[in-house]
Amino acid sequence: MINELTATQIESYHEHGFLVVEGFFDDVELEMWRQCVDAAVADRLGGSVEHLTNQGDPQAFYARVFTQCLRLADTNDAVRGLVYDPRLGKLTSDLIGAEGIRVWHDQALIKPPHGNPTAWHLDVPYWSFDSRDAISFWVALDDATLENGCMWYIPGSHKTARFDNSVGIGHNVGELFNLYPEWRDIDPVPVPCPAGSIVWHNGLCAHGAGANMTNKYRRAMTCAFMPDGSCFNGKRNILPQDLFESLEIGDLLGNDEQNPLVWHNSWQ
Repeated sequence: MINELTATQIESYHEHGFLVVEGFFDDVELEMWRQCVDAAVADRLGGSVEHLTNQGDPQAFYARVFTQCLRLADTNDAVRGLVYDPRLGKLTSDLIGAEGIRVWHDQALIKPPHGNPTAWHLDVPYWSFDSRDAISFWVALDDATLENGCMWYIPGSHKTARFDNSVGIGHNVGELFNLYPEWRDIDPVPVPCPAGSIVWHNGLCAHGAGANMTNKYRRAMTCAFMPDGSCFNGKRNILPQDLFESLEIGDLLGNDEQNPLVWHNSWQ
């Protein structure tokens, strides 16, 4: 695992809203990630992902966008050890310049063979906190190519995005541009990358993924983070019902079980 980011990489992230680091994991580390995530997904879904979806009707449009397994770290200690690694937490915190960083949720995202495109969307408007420094990492467990649905970004969109909107990941790939017509003139950037790469993106940077035109799965493991000190905005999202009902708008989201602290500068 790469243990340090350069000033140029950090500057690029802030300018464009995303950062791709190829070769982030070596072959041994990549194989560990693959085995742990595959096992956790199979355990969650009750069998091999090749035969299952968690999106209801397996022939519905959204079920063919990706199979999504949220918060695998809650049910699999090996995945928890990988995605909550404080070294990853530190690098992520370094990118956004936060003193501390907490997990929002991890998720496996597996685009099936001949899978549908992932529509352009923002992350933060779905979540239970508002922050211009929310961030996710996306680990390529397989080569991500133009052919199998690699990630795409609208560079710089995080600078003008708003918190008070969200667009579903539906049939209309470009619906987001009805809310942000000014982004139509920005050239989207594809980020094909080999397995073992990591992609960080700001939670307000517009992103999507192409269709998988191949007959193979395209696997990725992700984790979303919020800066330590973030506050509740009234949206439930993935919060457990009892925790959601206990919160008032403006309350600190500091529950260590729900949102564990994975890095703080005081730990150095």
